[in-house]
Amino acid sequence: MQWSHEAPDGDHIRSVGPDRILLASGERRASFALGAGLAAFDWPVRDANTLSAADCTALLATEPTVLILGTGPSQVFPAREVFAAFLTRRIGIEVMDNAAAARTYNVLLGEGRKVVAAFILPGQD
Repeated sequence: MQWSHEAPDGDHIRSVGPDRILLASGERRASFALGAGLAAFDWPVRDANTLSAADCTALLATEPTVLILGTGPSQVFPAREVFAAFLTRRIGIEVMDNAAAARTYNVLLGEGRKVVAAFILPGQD
């Protein structure tokens, strides 16, 4: 799936595959996060089913208004504690498969929103 939207303030996503995501700045094959005014950084999560609030510390530190969580090729809702970690700080959280998360992230970034997206990828062993 290819996109051509150019984001005004941040790295945008060009395409999503089952085991990789292509950003304007390069390809990612392991879980990562990125956001408005924020360079992509590694995020050591490989499975949405085991995601905990502690795994979200780096994401919370970016203080977004909304987090878009891409959980891989299908939508997987994390534990309630993950939602609580964001909602108690008045940060919205939306959970989607990676392709939907990428599209949503690009739109919100293009609107100038303070968005952060985190994508779970299987990575390379």
